[in-house]
Amino acid sequence: MAGPGVFTLLCGLLAATLVRATLKPPVVLNLRAEVIREKLTQALEAHGATAVLQQLPLHSAVREKPAGVLSSLVDTVLRNIVWLKVTSASILQLQVHTSANAQELVVKIPMDMVAGFNTPLVKTIVQLHLESEAQATVQLQTGASGPTRLVLRDCATSPGSLRISLLHKVSFLVNPLANMVMKLLVPALPKLVKSQLCPVIELAFNDMYAELLEIIRVPVSLGPERLEFDVLSPAIQDNAVQFNLGARLLDSEGKVTKWFNNSAASLTMPSPNSAPFSLVVRQDVVNAAVAALLPTEELVILLDYVLPELARELKSSIRVINEKAADQLGPTQIVKIVTQDTPELLLSHCSAKVAQQIVLDLFPTSEAYRPFFTLGIEASSEAQFYAEGDRLMLNLNELRSERIHLMNWDINRFEPEVLKNITTDILISVLLPNENGKLRPGIPVRMVKALGFEAAACSLTKDALVITPASSQPGCLSPC
Repeated sequence: MAGPGVFTLLCGLLAATLVRATLKPPVVLNLRAEVIREKLTQALEAHGATAVLQQLPLHSAVREKPAGVLSSLVDTVLRNIVWLKVTSASILQLQVHTSANAQELVVKIPMDMVAGFNTPLVKTIVQLHLESEAQATVQLQTGASGPTRLVLRDCATSPGSLRISLLHKVSFLVNPLANMVMKLLVPALPKLVKSQLCPVIELAFNDMYAELLEIIRVPVSLGPERLEFDVLSPAIQDNAVQFNLGARLLDSEGKVTKWFNNSAASLTMPSPNSAPFSLVVRQDVVNAAVAALLPTEELVILLDYVLPELARELKSSIRVINEKAADQLGPTQIVKIVTQDTPELLLSHCSAKVAQQIVLDLFPTSEAYRPFFTLGIEASSEAQFYAEGDRLMLNLNELRSERIHLMNWDINRFEPEVLKNITTDILISVLLPNENGKLRPGIPVRMVKALGFEAAACSLTKDALVITPASSQPGCLSPC
């Protein structure tokens, strides 16, 4: 019977396993099969896959006598062929889809070729139409020491895909020769695809994968700071490649100030849709980005010069509290606004808001050392996300003072609610435009154009920001 120590150990291991099972990545990038298809198509073009097909050594390949074919018969055929080669070739639209077990992606590369051979028996070139399909699988490879990555394996001719036919009718004299050439090509062509084209396909896939990793790692500029992503682990599911990403925030000198990795923080993934890609950013990462754009600051204004109407309203409100203090307010009265800590972004299904802690001081004149009072204000603003091209934009609207506290006073003590409306108006007129000015440049999401799309769109879940191509979801909408 196991002792209590063993039981405790087993419980600890089980608890640790459960914790690991519930950890969520801070950022998830989903690339659907069509994105992989387009990127692999571009990589194949860059590596000259079509040129490889046009240079397939058909003549030398058919000289290798397949089993079951009489050597003398092959020699007779080959003596009547001057040359045999591909005259034109093209790669048709690739197909990428999840395998039957949903653990791999199946890549099919259709090929269309015209081959010709010359024979002394006729003056014209005999043309053959060759159709075939290379097939490979994309799998996850976990190295002994390196990270898990995607690799391309098992490249070969797709079974049953090879079709060879005559493009034009030939004379009865050449017809037996053409039939024999086609029979010789049936075993020869798959071998050529395996030896000549498959290495190019694998090289193109590796380059495509390296390019995707580079796209993922492009820093996101947040003013002097920046946000960087890196792959924690890839996965294949729902006809898509899912990259679970880690994130880190760096200051202007490149020093990491905050890490984001797998954690128990919730991350609600959007329902599967037809978006070619989606970038799902957890709330704490978005919050850090907003905080980087809106650092703590101190604003000092001569209220009577800048906002005279609000200065008069403030004086009237203070007169209700203390007439003598109101009379001491001069034309150089100063309002100092200090944002405490950094703003906190709160997401929900249908909206988002930014909460801030603000300290407001009122000095009767520019020469005064002590403020009339100091207020602590808990304020919130509606946060509106939207996209312009490949930039994510954020604008703050409708600032509200949720709670207001009297922290210090140099006049008689009063209920701070008396000043709630006027201080809110001052914040709307001073703080809100200042913060929106800092947010106006937006956040460049270069990943959008790097993946082949012109513009982005965005939406919200209860705990994440979701970026997709604009064609799939115009505007910045919530799922509600």
